[in-house]
Amino acid sequence: MNLADSLNLACACRTLDAQQLRAELETSPALVGMVDRLALSHPHLFASTAVFLDPQTRDEIAQAVATLDRVCALPAWQDHALKDADAQTRQDRGPQGVFMGYDFHLSTEGPRLIEINTNAGGAFLNAALARAHRACCAAMPAFMDPGGELDRTEAVIVDMFRREWQAQRGERPWRNVLIVDDAPEAQYLAPEFALARDLFAAHGLQAVVADAGELQWRDGALWHPALPADEPVDLVYNRLTDFALNQPGHAALRSAWAADAVVLTPHPRAYTLAADKRRLIDLSDPDRLGALGVDPADRNQLLRVVPATVAVTADNAEALWARRRELFFKPATGFGARAAYRGDKLTQRVWREIVAGDYVAQALVPPSERLVNVNGQTQRLKLDLRAYAYRGQVQLLAARTWSGQTTNFRTEGGGFSPVVVLSPTLAPDHPLISFSPDAL
Repeated sequence: MNLADSLNLACACRTLDAQQLRAELETSPALVGMVDRLALSHPHLFASTAVFLDPQTRDEIAQAVATLDRVCALPAWQDHALKDADAQTRQDRGPQGVFMGYDFHLSTEGPRLIEINTNAGGAFLNAALARAHRACCAAMPAFMDPGGELDRTEAVIVDMFRREWQAQRGERPWRNVLIVDDAPEAQYLAPEFALARDLFAAHGLQAVVADAGELQWRDGALWHPALPADEPVDLVYNRLTDFALNQPGHAALRSAWAADAVVLTPHPRAYTLAADKRRLIDLSDPDRLGALGVDPADRNQLLRVVPATVAVTADNAEALWARRRELFFKPATGFGARAAYRGDKLTQRVWREIVAGDYVAQALVPPSERLVNVNGQTQRLKLDLRAYAYRGQVQLLAARTWSGQTTNFRTEGGGFSPVVVLSPTLAPDHPLISFSPDAL
């Protein structure tokens, strides 16, 4: 057990500065009152405890993300992943997709990739949360943000979107951005839509949070009533979980994207190349990786990081049921832990649904744990890590802590947690090491 693991299981210090969190979130008059509203509607969104990470683990995650991005860019990989896709999805318009999310569990053998997401939520909130934890005491800034990267997060985010625009539109002026979801005000992470809108507006863009059903496709352009009547939509920050844009209510957006009339990020192509959970089957299959021309060093790293994953079929159902306690089952095109099950929790009824559905079975990697303080009592919660990345570069690390079968924001003491990467030269007598539950 390394020092980070020891601290996660022994230090329950609460490092969240509530007043600083208010200052980080309520950065304009339009955002005033957000913290009070979140306290009522999202009581378990933010954890008061940071998660510690070993620097070697941080480096392994960064290397894995770079490798995954490199492999997904291979022509042979793209031909394979897109073989059943339509012509619009096969076309490369330039954008790579913002906020790629790589979710890891931390095993005793190192980080293990659980899944990839193309519209990973929480980056805006986690950046603000990390700064609010950083402010708690004299010891934290040197560990949580030694290079001051957190103060540059917003600039990095805007630059990422600008690069997406330029990849498709070159030097044409970028005027507006729509943050699009179904019924966005009702979404659990709706508060960060407001943060995104405020950030884009601060950089001179007209920014609108929009319901996908409000979009209109006509005269070869995409329109929204909140924009000037003569100004079509330039760029859509896509938060929809209809990854292929096949639902009737998304027809206008898909038509505009297919006609190259809007910059859409992330988009169906990015999802098909990386986030469809059937890609985990490919990433954990040495023969498939070899056949696709993956470099031996990259192949070995992927086989180390990606747990073995197979499709659930009628042919292998009996064998998978027999070893279900070693497996985790998830829908091939699902998201957010919906309809996902640990094998040891399965009932016969659910198993029949899995076999009849489109599921994958992944070797079970139990999550590691974090000690937290809840109402004066310490308890252990599960944790996973999310790496937010763009073009193979990790931009932000965040953790989620929870209790239950799958990740959730219903656990007292849990929620989003910032990640503190320990210095490799941390001395045992440093003040950070003296933190203890007794000092709460």
